[in-house]
Amino acid sequence: MVKIAPSLLSADFANLERDIQRCEAAGADLLHVDVMDGHFVPNITIGPLIVKAIRPVTGLPLDVHLMIEAPDRYIPAFAEAGADWISVHAEACPHLHRSLSLIHDCGARAGLALNPLTPLDVVYDAAEYCDFILLMSVNPGFGGQRFIDSFLRRAPKLRRFLDDNNLQHVDIEVDGGVKIDNVGAIAAAGARVLVSGSGVFRGKLEDNISALRQAAIAGLSE
Repeated sequence: MVKIAPSLLSADFANLERDIQRCEAAGADLLHVDVMDGHFVPNITIGPLIVKAIRPVTGLPLDVHLMIEAPDRYIPAFAEAGADWISVHAEACPHLHRSLSLIHDCGARAGLALNPLTPLDVVYDAAEYCDFILLMSVNPGFGGQRFIDSFLRRAPKLRRFLDDNNLQHVDIEVDGGVKIDNVGAIAAAGARVLVSGSGVFRGKLEDNISALRQAAIAGLSE
């Protein structure tokens, strides 16, 4: 079944607790937290202190996406702050086994993120150490970008690899440009964790989460 993960990057930071509670009441499955350092990506967002502040106001899992250099330095701090899922970028990790193992050692679900044009081959040897794989469908660094269609070719290849290698439990997550008009095709391609920022927070949040879920489920049945 699909999971809807509102990206808090698009929330109202002056009313973050309110928006988080609205997401939870509307049936969101987890909350996506984008962490950017101004080095790996050209933007700066939040750190462990914000995750720590968010943790008491929601019972939803916190999906922390580390778009940063040297993520191993910060994984323990984010886990201690309350992150339930932590993903690191293959492009930023010279020792992927060490990074993914560290996430597990800290008690979180481990994810591996790939930029849109990073070859899928990078995933194949690492997949057995992952709980989920995050395929970016935009170039990371900013919210509100347009969906890159190559995801629709990459995700089925990855899903077949996972299924053929007894890794059916490893979910494919998608992040970037996910909207009501394309989420059906995205789900049909193999994504089960659907991150959406402006697709959730632009307009009436409650209606958007419901519509995203319905369109994704419809895509699975086609």
